[in-house]
Amino acid sequence: MTLRGTERFVAQNRRARHDFLIESTLEAGLQLMGTEVKVLRQGLASINEAYATERDGALYLVNAHFPEYPSSRFNHEPGRPRKLLLRKREIDRLMGAIKREGITLVPLSIYFNERGRAKLELGLAKGKRKADKRETEKQRDWQRDRARIMRERNR
Repeated sequence: MTLRGTERFVAQNRRARHDFLIESTLEAGLQLMGTEVKVLRQGLASINEAYATERDGALYLVNAHFPEYPSSRFNHEPGRPRKLLLRKREIDRLMGAIKREGITLVPLSIYFNERGRAKLELGLAKGKRKADKRETEKQRDWQRDRARIMRERNR
């Protein structure tokens, strides 16, 4: 997914790509209260421990933390589940994937699109084992070393 000039990340789950193998990504809307949008615009939300799950035929973002907005009488609950806005066909496809072994819906980032709507980038992911994490780190180190060697050769 490429972000255009007006889109910017509000919250990111940087650990997700380390802990999970992301098979595919998709964009989902979020059903938010007004104070939650204000908190997002300030960049105070956290999705590090969050995941998406199915309840009553809909998908919800669970364990995302949106702190209370200061100076507001009508605040939201910081840890409440938030409904994800997706098409029925996408929900059915994701629920089928969740029911398979080892598949998790991991939120990767929250951002505002060009229309000013809060969007969530969801990743369809499989958990990595310790050996897989080491292999990924080894590959990343080799790519870095290879780039350095090529730069030195071209001088």
